[in-house]
Amino acid sequence: MPVYNERENIAAAVRSIACGDYPGIEVVVVNDGSTDDSAAIVAGLGLPNVRLISIPNGGKANALNVGIAHASHDIIVMVDGDTVLEPDSLRMLVQPFADPRVGGVAGNVKVSNRRGLIGKWQHIEYVIGFNLDRRLFELMQCMPTIPGAIGAFRRQALRDVGGVRDRTLAEDTDLTMAVIRAGWKVVYEERARAWTEAPHTLRQLWRQRYRWSYGTMQAMWIHRGAIRDSGPSGRFGRLGLPFLAAFGIVFPLLAPIVDIMTIYGLAVTGSLTAGLGWLAMLGLQLITAVVAFRLDREPLRPLWSLPLQQFVYRQLLYIVLVRSVAAALAGVALRWHKLHRTGAAAAHASGAASGNT
Repeated sequence: MPVYNERENIAAAVRSIACGDYPGIEVVVVNDGSTDDSAAIVAGLGLPNVRLISIPNGGKANALNVGIAHASHDIIVMVDGDTVLEPDSLRMLVQPFADPRVGGVAGNVKVSNRRGLIGKWQHIEYVIGFNLDRRLFELMQCMPTIPGAIGAFRRQALRDVGGVRDRTLAEDTDLTMAVIRAGWKVVYEERARAWTEAPHTLRQLWRQRYRWSYGTMQAMWIHRGAIRDSGPSGRFGRLGLPFLAAFGIVFPLLAPIVDIMTIYGLAVTGSLTAGLGWLAMLGLQLITAVVAFRLDREPLRPLWSLPLQQFVYRQLLYIVLVRSVAAALAGVALRWHKLHRTGAAAAHASGAASGNT
């Protein structure tokens, strides 16, 4: 667990792993030069299976590599410092490694702070845009990202790719693509649930998604050579990369055209056809959302905000994507922005524990 200024959630995050129901857990917390009392909080927990390592600030990739080097086992689980796992999450996460071909496993990331509109919209996006996508990518055998919030790797797979690298702002995507290109199978385990604190303001959301979009494009460019490869790497290059480019970049960039045509059709020409077409698309999205929520065993109540998401949230993500594409084409270097945490993941863990007693 790499940690940099995570005092709001770190105690709950560490306890959720160290006190889970999987035997023989070794927790290595790497304090990456935190300027708050994150390290003191971890040390004060007094958990016998938790080891704290403090290093000068060197970035997340470096902290992960330090943790990997100090870990004793052949299965390495990487968890963010703002993420709280359910008691059986680790047990579920490692089940796919019974298959010797599996080199990485993606967990199921859930939004803990979903009460406000921004939280609800991100919750919907996580269930539809991330978890449903992972199911599809698993079927295609070309999953591009094991999330940094909860993911597991076989140590040999990490050795094969030279560990975690800091050449992108999306080290989890870069690492996953490298593992696939090395010939390993990457799968999704929906039962391994982890609760993370999503951005709670539009400004924080902008920063996070800007970094994600830019980092994903960096990883796609770095691994573009997979198109010419054979075997699993070639399948990823000729199937996974185009799919990711189409649905992650091209189609979202074209989506506002539909909105503009709808507004023009209703306001200028007075035609109802454009409006009916837009409603049909919204209906299709709603059907997809219901399927995704059912697969994730989530209540359907948040879906009342789906129409509002199309008017506000989707436009914000569109602008973020445009800025990211422009920055990538211009070769602008971005830096990592630390998000402000409120302790929502820890509060969720406390609430869940209270509900079970």
